[in-house]
Amino acid sequence: MDLTVIAIPYYFGTMGAEHLYLKKQAQTRPPTAGDYTRDDTLASLTMGTLSLVAPMVAKKLFDPITLGKGRYAKVLVGAAAGAAVVAVVADVLAKRDDDDDANRSTRRSRLRRIAGSASATALASGVLAASTAWTAKTAGKRIFARNDRDLGDGAMATVGAVLAWDFIYYWNHRLMHTSRWMWAIHVTHHSSEKYNLSTALRQTVMDSFGMFVPYGLLCTAGFRPESIETARGVNLLYQYWIHTETIPKLGPIEEVFNTASHHRVHHGSNRQYLDRNHGSIFIIWDRLFGTFEREDEPVVYGLTKNIETHNPATIATHEFRDILRDVAASTTWSDRFNFAFRGPGWAYERHRQGAGAPEPLAEEAAPLPAPVG
Repeated sequence: MDLTVIAIPYYFGTMGAEHLYLKKQAQTRPPTAGDYTRDDTLASLTMGTLSLVAPMVAKKLFDPITLGKGRYAKVLVGAAAGAAVVAVVADVLAKRDDDDDANRSTRRSRLRRIAGSASATALASGVLAASTAWTAKTAGKRIFARNDRDLGDGAMATVGAVLAWDFIYYWNHRLMHTSRWMWAIHVTHHSSEKYNLSTALRQTVMDSFGMFVPYGLLCTAGFRPESIETARGVNLLYQYWIHTETIPKLGPIEEVFNTASHHRVHHGSNRQYLDRNHGSIFIIWDRLFGTFEREDEPVVYGLTKNIETHNPATIATHEFRDILRDVAASTTWSDRFNFAFRGPGWAYERHRQGAGAPEPLAEEAAPLPAPVG
């Protein structure tokens, strides 16, 4: 059984209790970012529900185009390659029409539009082909079936799986803040300007488009797929309670474990808080690898430039839309790849230099990543 599904009554019970507590407090204080509002809470709950449905839908949609198992996989790869060729040819022809003749200028503009659309198609198709193949090749059951090690299903194996999952989670979480494509998957979770227990349920529905450090690697050490699934559930359940302003700092516990205080920092758009505290259960990974920051100044939640909507479709896809728009507006493959895969900060700095989409992005994750270390 999925622990996160079993815990649904606990989610709603604790959210209700927090809401009542904050509502009573609000009678004697100004509004805070922790207070529940109808539209924001509904958006978070909707994204949480969709995140449970998305993996099932994605499997049905993407199995037929997955390399090594799907009948249409070669069609997808061929589409990506064909679009790339079209983009390259259009780029070359556009560069030849480099004078001010009106006819050539019109043709050059048309060729650049073709190159932009084709390059965006090539990139999206290529990423989808690569991500689905990567997910299939690194599945835990597949790896475990080929491995001779078996740590069993005892308590120590479960504890080890939880610790190992937490370590890999740190690196995947950090990756989602340092690659714009991966950030586009994760930005959903950071899009709320509120911070209460409902925010924990504002989860991504686009994981299928990402390439992560595979948790299936734990099977090479002998952890069973069932133990890994339990570790996943424990990890997610732990993260739930740290999405709140109601719980203060917890003293010595903060030195080892991730807490509400540490995670408030992670959700902050304050410059000193950007890209910090990526751990899930343990904060020791951030301490070891230079991404730790204590809660100091008041936290401003959300993105550095917020999306100003509660529409689930926009919440889930806005950064992907902006990436593809930037790729289509670029005239070199270097810029196209950089807009897609370098850090969000690079993209926004490039906008300030005049490259990419002709108008500033409506939403941004961070103008520049915070320094690491």
